[in-house]
Amino acid sequence: MPSRQLSSLRPRELSHQCAILQAQALKLPLISIASARRSLCTLPANPREAILNHRPQNATLPRRTPASVFGLNTQSYRSASGFLPRLAQKLLPVVKRPGGAAETYVAYGLTQKLFEACSKEGDYTIPQLNEKGAQVPKTEAGEDLGVGEGWWYEELGLVPTFSTWSQITFLHMYLLTVRLRALPNRESMQTYSRHLIDHFSHDAEHRMDVLHGLTSRSIRNKFLKDLFIQWRGVLAAYDEGLIKGDAVLGAAVWRNLFKASYITSGGEEINWSKVARVVAYMRRVLSELSELHEVDLILGLKSPEGDRSGIFSPSKSDMILVEGKPLPSPKRSR
Repeated sequence: MPSRQLSSLRPRELSHQCAILQAQALKLPLISIASARRSLCTLPANPREAILNHRPQNATLPRRTPASVFGLNTQSYRSASGFLPRLAQKLLPVVKRPGGAAETYVAYGLTQKLFEACSKEGDYTIPQLNEKGAQVPKTEAGEDLGVGEGWWYEELGLVPTFSTWSQITFLHMYLLTVRLRALPNRESMQTYSRHLIDHFSHDAEHRMDVLHGLTSRSIRNKFLKDLFIQWRGVLAAYDEGLIKGDAVLGAAVWRNLFKASYITSGGEEINWSKVARVVAYMRRVLSELSELHEVDLILGLKSPEGDRSGIFSPSKSDMILVEGKPLPSPKRSR
Protein backbone atom coordinates (compact mmCIF):
# COMPACT_ATOMS: atom_id res chain seq x y z
CA MET A 1 0.00 0.00 0.00
CA PRO A 2 1.37 3.47 -0.85
CA SER A 3 1.77 6.01 1.93
CA ARG A 4 -0.92 8.61 2.64
CA GLN A 5 1.36 11.46 1.63
CA LEU A 6 2.07 9.87 -1.74
CA SER A 7 -1.57 8.99 -2.40
CA SER A 8 -2.66 12.52 -1.55
CA LEU A 9 -0.50 14.06 -4.29
CA ARG A 10 -2.13 14.61 -7.60
CA PRO A 11 -0.33 13.48 -10.77
CA ARG A 12 0.15 17.10 -11.93
CA GLU A 13 1.57 18.19 -8.59
CA LEU A 14 3.85 15.14 -8.53
CA SER A 15 5.17 15.98 -11.99
CA HIS A 16 5.71 19.59 -10.92
CA GLN A 17 7.70 18.48 -7.87
CA CYS A 18 9.87 16.23 -10.06
CA ALA A 19 10.54 19.12 -12.43
CA ILE A 20 11.58 21.36 -9.50
CA LEU A 21 14.02 18.75 -8.20
CA GLN A 22 15.52 18.22 -11.66
CA ALA A 23 15.88 21.97 -12.22
CA GLN A 24 17.60 22.40 -8.87
CA ALA A 25 19.99 19.56 -9.61
CA LEU A 26 20.88 20.87 -13.07
CA LYS A 27 20.68 24.57 -12.05
CA LEU A 28 18.29 25.33 -14.92
CA PRO A 29 15.39 27.79 -14.99
CA LEU A 30 12.12 26.18 -14.08
CA ILE A 31 9.44 25.98 -16.77
CA SER A 32 5.90 25.35 -15.70
CA ILE A 33 4.24 22.34 -17.23
CA ALA A 34 0.99 24.22 -17.70
CA SER A 35 2.68 27.20 -19.36
CA ALA A 36 4.68 24.90 -21.60
CA ARG A 37 1.50 23.14 -22.60
CA ARG A 38 -0.24 26.41 -23.42
CA SER A 39 2.74 27.62 -25.41
CA LEU A 40 2.77 24.41 -27.40
CA CYS A 41 -0.91 24.79 -28.16
CA THR A 42 -0.72 28.45 -29.22
CA LEU A 43 2.62 28.34 -31.11
CA PRO A 44 2.25 29.06 -34.84
CA ALA A 45 3.32 26.66 -37.54
CA ASN A 46 6.49 28.69 -38.17
CA PRO A 47 8.20 29.41 -34.81
CA ARG A 48 10.98 31.46 -36.44
CA GLU A 49 8.43 33.84 -37.95
CA ALA A 50 6.71 34.29 -34.59
CA ILE A 51 10.03 35.14 -32.90
CA LEU A 52 10.90 37.68 -35.60
CA ASN A 53 7.51 39.39 -35.26
CA HIS A 54 7.79 39.80 -31.48
CA ARG A 55 11.46 40.80 -31.20
CA PRO A 56 12.65 44.42 -30.99
CA GLN A 57 13.55 46.18 -34.20
CA ASN A 58 17.30 46.46 -33.48
CA ALA A 59 17.58 43.00 -31.96
CA THR A 60 19.45 40.23 -33.74
CA LEU A 61 19.05 36.53 -33.31
CA PRO A 62 21.97 34.83 -31.54
CA ARG A 63 24.12 32.68 -33.75
CA ARG A 64 23.41 29.01 -33.23
CA THR A 65 26.55 26.93 -32.90
CA PRO A 66 26.99 23.33 -31.81
CA ALA A 67 28.44 24.66 -28.58
CA SER A 68 25.32 26.75 -27.84
CA VAL A 69 22.89 24.06 -28.92
CA PHE A 70 24.41 21.31 -26.78
CA GLY A 71 25.33 23.58 -23.86
CA LEU A 72 29.11 23.37 -24.33
CA ASN A 73 31.58 26.15 -23.84
CA THR A 74 34.14 26.93 -26.52
CA GLN A 75 36.94 24.92 -24.99
CA SER A 76 34.84 21.85 -24.39
CA TYR A 77 33.38 22.09 -27.90
CA ARG A 78 36.80 22.18 -29.46
CA SER A 79 37.84 19.13 -27.50
CA ALA A 80 34.63 17.37 -28.49
CA SER A 81 35.08 18.24 -32.18
CA GLY A 82 38.43 16.46 -32.18
CA PHE A 83 36.93 13.37 -30.57
CA LEU A 84 35.62 11.76 -33.78
CA PRO A 85 38.97 11.73 -35.62
CA ARG A 86 40.61 10.22 -32.57
CA LEU A 87 37.80 7.68 -32.32
CA ALA A 88 38.25 6.76 -35.99
CA GLN A 89 41.95 6.24 -35.42
CA LYS A 90 41.15 3.93 -32.53
CA LEU A 91 38.56 1.99 -34.52
CA LEU A 92 40.67 1.63 -37.68
CA PRO A 93 42.78 -1.23 -36.32
CA VAL A 94 39.56 -2.93 -35.20
CA VAL A 95 38.09 -2.71 -38.71
CA LYS A 96 41.29 -4.07 -40.23
CA ARG A 97 41.60 -6.79 -37.61
CA PRO A 98 41.96 -10.23 -39.25
CA GLY A 99 38.81 -12.25 -38.73
CA GLY A 100 36.93 -9.24 -37.38
CA ALA A 101 33.37 -8.20 -38.13
CA ALA A 102 34.31 -5.99 -41.08
CA GLU A 103 36.38 -8.70 -42.74
CA THR A 104 33.60 -11.22 -42.10
CA TYR A 105 31.09 -9.18 -44.10
CA VAL A 106 33.57 -8.65 -46.92
CA ALA A 107 34.50 -12.34 -46.97
CA TYR A 108 30.84 -13.40 -47.08
CA GLY A 109 30.09 -11.36 -50.20
CA LEU A 110 33.33 -12.25 -51.95
CA THR A 111 33.09 -15.98 -51.30
CA GLN A 112 29.50 -15.98 -52.54
CA LYS A 113 30.69 -14.79 -55.95
CA LEU A 114 33.56 -17.25 -55.89
CA PHE A 115 31.26 -20.14 -55.03
CA GLU A 116 28.88 -19.23 -57.85
CA ALA A 117 31.79 -19.54 -60.28
CA CYS A 118 32.68 -22.94 -58.81
CA SER A 119 29.12 -24.24 -58.87
CA LYS A 120 28.50 -23.05 -62.41
CA GLU A 121 31.07 -25.46 -63.87
CA GLY A 122 29.15 -28.59 -62.87
CA ASP A 123 25.62 -27.18 -62.98
CA TYR A 124 22.80 -29.40 -64.22
CA THR A 125 19.02 -29.36 -64.59
CA ILE A 126 16.22 -31.91 -64.40
CA PRO A 127 13.70 -31.08 -67.16
CA GLN A 128 11.16 -33.64 -65.93
CA LEU A 129 10.36 -31.42 -62.96
CA ASN A 130 8.59 -28.98 -65.29
CA GLU A 131 6.44 -31.75 -66.78
CA LYS A 132 3.42 -32.91 -64.84
CA GLY A 133 3.55 -36.60 -64.00
CA ALA A 134 6.94 -37.13 -65.70
CA GLN A 135 9.28 -39.70 -64.23
CA VAL A 136 12.83 -38.62 -63.42
CA PRO A 137 15.33 -41.09 -64.92
CA LYS A 138 17.71 -42.90 -62.62
CA THR A 139 21.26 -44.17 -62.91
CA GLU A 140 22.31 -47.72 -62.07
CA ALA A 141 23.20 -46.50 -58.58
CA GLY A 142 19.71 -45.01 -58.13
CA GLU A 143 20.68 -41.34 -58.50
CA ASP A 144 18.47 -38.81 -60.26
CA LEU A 145 19.84 -38.26 -63.76
CA GLY A 146 19.87 -34.69 -65.02
CA VAL A 147 21.05 -32.78 -68.07
CA GLY A 148 24.36 -30.94 -67.98
CA GLU A 149 26.34 -28.78 -70.36
CA GLY A 150 30.01 -27.91 -70.62
CA TRP A 151 33.19 -29.84 -71.18
CA TRP A 152 32.90 -31.73 -67.89
CA TYR A 153 29.84 -33.56 -69.24
CA GLU A 154 30.23 -33.32 -73.00
CA GLU A 155 33.97 -34.00 -73.37
CA LEU A 156 34.90 -35.88 -70.21
CA GLY A 157 31.69 -37.92 -70.23
CA LEU A 158 30.75 -37.39 -66.58
CA VAL A 159 27.19 -38.22 -65.55
CA PRO A 160 25.14 -35.12 -64.60
CA THR A 161 23.99 -36.06 -61.10
CA PHE A 162 24.06 -34.41 -57.70
CA SER A 163 27.17 -36.29 -56.63
CA THR A 164 29.02 -35.33 -59.82
CA TRP A 165 28.06 -31.68 -59.36
CA SER A 166 29.33 -31.76 -55.78
CA GLN A 167 32.68 -33.26 -56.81
CA ILE A 168 33.21 -30.78 -59.66
CA THR A 169 32.34 -27.95 -57.27
CA PHE A 170 34.67 -29.39 -54.63
CA LEU A 171 37.52 -29.48 -57.15
CA HIS A 172 37.14 -25.79 -57.98
CA MET A 173 36.65 -24.88 -54.32
CA TYR A 174 39.91 -26.68 -53.60
CA LEU A 175 41.72 -24.64 -56.26
CA LEU A 176 40.44 -21.45 -54.64
CA THR A 177 41.34 -22.73 -51.18
CA VAL A 178 44.95 -23.23 -52.27
CA ARG A 179 45.00 -19.61 -53.43
CA LEU A 180 43.37 -18.39 -50.21
CA ARG A 181 46.12 -20.08 -48.20
CA ALA A 182 48.41 -17.33 -49.48
CA LEU A 183 46.47 -14.63 -47.60
CA PRO A 184 48.56 -12.51 -45.22
CA ASN A 185 47.36 -14.24 -42.04
CA ARG A 186 45.77 -17.46 -40.90
CA GLU A 187 42.62 -15.83 -39.49
CA SER A 188 41.69 -14.37 -42.88
CA MET A 189 42.22 -17.70 -44.61
CA GLN A 190 40.00 -19.49 -42.09
CA THR A 191 37.29 -16.84 -42.46
CA TYR A 192 37.19 -17.10 -46.25
CA SER A 193 37.35 -20.90 -46.24
CA ARG A 194 34.53 -21.15 -43.70
CA HIS A 195 32.24 -18.89 -45.74
CA LEU A 196 33.07 -20.81 -48.91
CA ILE A 197 31.95 -24.13 -47.46
CA ASP A 198 28.90 -22.44 -45.91
CA HIS A 199 27.77 -21.25 -49.35
CA PHE A 200 28.19 -24.79 -50.65
CA SER A 201 26.08 -26.20 -47.81
CA HIS A 202 23.25 -23.73 -48.45
CA ASP A 203 23.22 -24.41 -52.19
CA ALA A 204 23.47 -28.18 -51.74
CA GLU A 205 20.52 -28.20 -49.33
CA HIS A 206 18.53 -26.07 -51.77
CA ARG A 207 19.20 -28.55 -54.58
CA MET A 208 18.19 -31.48 -52.39
CA ASP A 209 14.87 -29.82 -51.66
CA VAL A 210 13.99 -28.32 -55.05
CA LEU A 211 15.56 -30.72 -57.56
CA HIS A 212 15.43 -34.03 -55.69
CA GLY A 213 12.41 -33.70 -53.40
CA LEU A 214 14.16 -34.27 -50.07
CA THR A 215 11.71 -32.33 -47.93
CA SER A 216 12.86 -33.84 -44.63
CA ARG A 217 15.40 -31.61 -42.94
CA SER A 218 16.85 -34.48 -40.93
CA ILE A 219 17.65 -36.40 -44.11
CA ARG A 220 19.18 -33.31 -45.70
CA ASN A 221 21.33 -32.71 -42.62
CA LYS A 222 22.57 -36.29 -42.82
CA PHE A 223 23.61 -35.80 -46.43
CA LEU A 224 25.26 -32.48 -45.57
CA LYS A 225 27.37 -34.16 -42.90
CA ASP A 226 28.47 -36.77 -45.44
CA LEU A 227 29.33 -34.02 -47.92
CA PHE A 228 31.43 -32.22 -45.33
CA ILE A 229 33.36 -35.44 -44.67
CA GLN A 230 33.88 -35.79 -48.42
CA TRP A 231 35.18 -32.21 -48.55
CA ARG A 232 37.75 -32.96 -45.87
CA GLY A 233 38.81 -36.02 -47.84
CA VAL A 234 39.09 -33.97 -51.04
CA LEU A 235 41.41 -31.51 -49.30
CA ALA A 236 43.69 -34.28 -48.06
CA ALA A 237 43.71 -36.23 -51.35
CA TYR A 238 44.41 -33.27 -53.62
CA ASP A 239 47.03 -31.86 -51.25
CA GLU A 240 48.83 -35.18 -51.34
CA GLY A 241 48.67 -35.18 -55.13
CA LEU A 242 50.12 -31.69 -55.41
CA ILE A 243 53.05 -32.70 -53.21
CA LYS A 244 53.80 -36.21 -54.48
CA GLY A 245 53.21 -35.70 -58.21
CA ASP A 246 50.74 -35.99 -61.06
CA ALA A 247 50.29 -39.76 -60.71
CA VAL A 248 48.99 -39.40 -57.15
CA LEU A 249 46.89 -36.38 -58.13
CA GLY A 250 45.43 -38.32 -61.07
CA ALA A 251 44.50 -41.17 -58.74
CA ALA A 252 42.67 -38.71 -56.48
CA VAL A 253 40.81 -37.27 -59.49
CA TRP A 254 39.87 -40.76 -60.63
CA ARG A 255 38.51 -41.70 -57.19
CA ASN A 256 36.45 -38.53 -56.73
CA LEU A 257 35.30 -37.47 -60.19
CA PHE A 258 35.15 -40.85 -61.93
CA LYS A 259 34.05 -42.71 -58.77
CA ALA A 260 36.99 -45.14 -58.99
CA SER A 261 35.34 -46.95 -61.89
CA TYR A 262 37.15 -48.52 -64.84
CA ILE A 263 33.96 -48.49 -66.91
CA THR A 264 32.14 -45.39 -68.14
CA SER A 265 28.37 -44.91 -68.06
CA GLY A 266 28.25 -46.15 -71.66
CA GLY A 267 29.88 -49.47 -70.77
CA GLU A 268 33.26 -48.63 -72.31
CA GLU A 269 36.66 -48.68 -70.67
CA ILE A 270 37.68 -45.36 -69.18
CA ASN A 271 39.94 -43.14 -71.25
CA TRP A 272 42.83 -42.27 -68.95
CA SER A 273 43.75 -39.26 -71.05
CA LYS A 274 40.63 -37.58 -69.63
CA VAL A 275 41.98 -38.03 -66.12
CA ALA A 276 45.30 -36.61 -67.24
CA ARG A 277 43.50 -33.65 -68.79
CA VAL A 278 41.86 -32.83 -65.46
CA VAL A 279 45.28 -32.97 -63.79
CA ALA A 280 46.71 -30.58 -66.39
CA TYR A 281 43.66 -28.35 -65.91
CA MET A 282 44.21 -28.18 -62.16
CA ARG A 283 47.90 -27.37 -62.54
CA ARG A 284 47.21 -24.59 -65.02
CA VAL A 285 44.41 -23.01 -62.97
CA LEU A 286 46.56 -23.04 -59.84
CA SER A 287 49.34 -21.32 -61.75
CA GLU A 288 47.00 -18.63 -63.08
CA LEU A 289 45.36 -18.08 -59.69
CA SER A 290 48.75 -17.55 -58.08
CA GLU A 291 49.31 -14.55 -60.35
CA LEU A 292 46.04 -12.87 -59.33
CA HIS A 293 45.65 -10.51 -56.41
CA GLU A 294 42.89 -11.25 -53.91
CA VAL A 295 40.90 -8.25 -55.13
CA ASP A 296 41.06 -9.47 -58.75
CA LEU A 297 39.85 -13.01 -58.08
CA ILE A 298 36.24 -12.33 -59.07
CA LEU A 299 37.29 -10.51 -62.24
CA GLY A 300 39.70 -13.29 -63.17
CA LEU A 301 37.06 -16.00 -62.82
CA LYS A 302 34.65 -14.29 -65.23
CA SER A 303 35.12 -13.88 -68.94
CA PRO A 304 34.30 -10.56 -70.69
CA GLU A 305 31.25 -12.18 -72.30
CA GLY A 306 29.93 -13.27 -68.92
CA ASP A 307 28.55 -16.57 -70.19
CA ARG A 308 31.47 -18.75 -69.09
CA SER A 309 34.15 -18.49 -66.47
CA GLY A 310 37.53 -17.05 -67.34
CA ILE A 311 40.26 -19.06 -65.63
CA PHE A 312 37.89 -21.99 -65.11
CA SER A 313 37.39 -22.35 -68.87
CA PRO A 314 39.12 -25.28 -70.63
CA SER A 315 42.28 -24.50 -72.54
CA LYS A 316 43.84 -26.07 -75.61
CA SER A 317 47.16 -26.10 -73.80
CA ASP A 318 45.79 -28.74 -71.42
CA MET A 319 45.07 -31.13 -74.28
CA ILE A 320 48.38 -30.36 -75.97
CA LEU A 321 50.19 -31.12 -72.73
CA VAL A 322 48.36 -34.44 -72.32
CA GLU A 323 49.17 -35.46 -75.89
CA GLY A 324 52.85 -34.77 -75.26
CA LYS A 325 53.18 -32.07 -77.89
CA PRO A 326 55.35 -29.00 -77.24
CA LEU A 327 53.45 -25.93 -76.21
CA PRO A 328 53.48 -23.04 -78.71
CA SER A 329 55.94 -20.33 -77.78
CA PRO A 330 54.38 -17.00 -76.80
CA LYS A 331 54.42 -14.30 -79.44
CA ARG A 332 57.02 -11.64 -78.90
CA SER A 333 55.97 -8.05 -79.36
CA ARG A 334 58.15 -6.12 -81.75
